[in-house]
Amino acid sequence: MNAKKYDIAVIGSGAGLMVVEAALNSGMRVALIEASRFGGTCLTKGCIPSKMLVYPADVIRETAEAGRVGLNFEKPAVDWKLISERMWKQINYSETMEKSLDRVEGLGVYKGFAEFVSPDSLRVKNKDGRYDLLTADKIVIAAGAHSFTPEIEGLEETGYITSESFFGDKYPHEKPWEDLIIVGDGAIAAEFAHIFSAFGTKITLISKHERILRSEEEEISDTVSAQFSKNGIKVLRNKNTLSASSDGKQKTMIVEDKLTGEKTQIAAQEIFIATGVRPYSDTLSLDKAGVATDSAGWIVTDEYMQTTRKGIYAIGDINGKFKFRHKANYEAEILINNLFGGGEKRKASYDSVPWAIFTHPQVAHVGITERQAKERGISYKVSRNSYSSIAGGIAMGYGSKDEDAVFVKLISDGKGKLLGAHIVGPQAAILVQPFVYLMACGIGCKKSHKGLFSFFGKDCVSPGTLSPIRNSMVIHPSLSELTAWAIDGL
Repeated sequence: MNAKKYDIAVIGSGAGLMVVEAALNSGMRVALIEASRFGGTCLTKGCIPSKMLVYPADVIRETAEAGRVGLNFEKPAVDWKLISERMWKQINYSETMEKSLDRVEGLGVYKGFAEFVSPDSLRVKNKDGRYDLLTADKIVIAAGAHSFTPEIEGLEETGYITSESFFGDKYPHEKPWEDLIIVGDGAIAAEFAHIFSAFGTKITLISKHERILRSEEEEISDTVSAQFSKNGIKVLRNKNTLSASSDGKQKTMIVEDKLTGEKTQIAAQEIFIATGVRPYSDTLSLDKAGVATDSAGWIVTDEYMQTTRKGIYAIGDINGKFKFRHKANYEAEILINNLFGGGEKRKASYDSVPWAIFTHPQVAHVGITERQAKERGISYKVSRNSYSSIAGGIAMGYGSKDEDAVFVKLISDGKGKLLGAHIVGPQAAILVQPFVYLMACGIGCKKSHKGLFSFFGKDCVSPGTLSPIRNSMVIHPSLSELTAWAIDGL
């Protein structure tokens, strides 16, 4: 079999498309390999379609809580068909994307699973069982990650959904489920608990830990838990999930309390597994390319996105460094600069990676938590402010004794350097973004011969520069992208 020769090959069409575009603009011959829908996890089975469900759920919650400001609404009538159509319209954009890519000059599009044959050779297995062989001077791995399903007795026979199958053949087209078991306690579990509880589904969330959202401040986890309880979401903590079964009408799970050993039976119409993700690295035959992974299978990369094999790079979820689309975009920009920019190489910095959890109340995070500061032996100070202590929050109906008290928590080193910002409450994703810009002010700056700081040879001390925005990750998808991306025209 003759191999087709390319200058660069990209595995994955999420953030990898940014690299493809830059390479084409540089006059290179490019190969793009995609095994699933074009557009990556975020477009087809993640942050974008889920937000098409989150926003209506937010509106339902806001109307339910409007009594605190003197407004009372009837229970909203949910047009599930329209909500679903709007969501699928976003997902189906991948088909338009795929058709347009097929017409791009200089681009070879391969639909199938890639695996390394050697450090510069890839074999792509198509759906019909045929193989294509190609070689490239440089290879970028942007293959992402997929849902992790724990071993639970009877689960496969019972049937379940994950975020992939939910945004696929297991989607409830007719109406939301009557009741739903969610196994997991992280961001995906919390977002879907919010979505379906707002639409009227009875939710039972099973956590194997003492608290949910363990990446967040403990006070924030407690606030979300209290709001979940208020909204009828039943959270079972410290539970091991032992087995699953089905009688054809309902699905049942048996859980065991980790402390007492007491067993409980839970029944629902469907089971949603949201217990984390695993990399697609096990499908790539990385050993044949000399690309190393860590013990969990995430590809090892340096600050330039370089793997352990020269000429092979990895960006996005598959390198295990913060699994967010805006982080993947940031890494793509770093790599594009270093491969095609022709100037000074940039290093990736992960000191100010932001994220948001679009549950209710909304959660946003950048930097380290108070617990992390303690564990690292860092001297720190903490400051808090509540929505109920400012006029804007009071106008929204928040009071000092609210059981769903919402707030911002800042952590500094006591000398003016911000170490972390954590928010729980309305529009948290937007409110945290200025702190991200603040923490990114020093990225790319270095001491000049004059003792001042310079950014790629330019002074960084001038106020009002766009450098902090340009070098920051902007939470995706959030309205902060509206203002941040406005600088592209400048």
